[in-house]
Amino acid sequence: MSVVSQVILNADDELRYPTSGELKGIQDFLQTGPQRLTIAQKLAENEKKVVDQASKALWRRRPDFIAPGGNAYGQKQRALCLRDYGWYLRLITYGIIAGDKDPIESIGLVGVREMYNALDVPVPGMVAAIECLKDASLALLTEAEAAEAAPYFDYIIQAMAG
Repeated sequence: MSVVSQVILNADDELRYPTSGELKGIQDFLQTGPQRLTIAQKLAENEKKVVDQASKALWRRRPDFIAPGGNAYGQKQRALCLRDYGWYLRLITYGIIAGDKDPIESIGLVGVREMYNALDVPVPGMVAAIECLKDASLALLTEAEAAEAAPYFDYIIQAMAG
């Protein structure tokens, strides 16, 4: 849910007008809109490159994942990992566009740890994977764009690590 929607819903629930602080938050949200859309567009247009760089970094960091018996051993398992990379990158762009971490939480993080545990996917490995995805993604962005995007990656990392 966007900042605008949240402010309106909160004010309506309390039968009041938005406060000056809430209106300032909306103004800030609207002013950062072009930058957030640029970030999302860059990430979307470079998904294949980001996924490729991130996966190579992960395999260097954790070669046991692609070794016999590893969770990403074999073409099918590796393809599933790459699919997940693309899915997380898309999820992060949703948060960036919304200017809020709620889409990440509601669409992607509810039950993710339990799912990976049930599939015997090591959660610390997923944390490492998202760290590699973050590094590959932020390398495409300007310093200001990277500062805007980084917290969305960190949110997933913290949620998985916690």
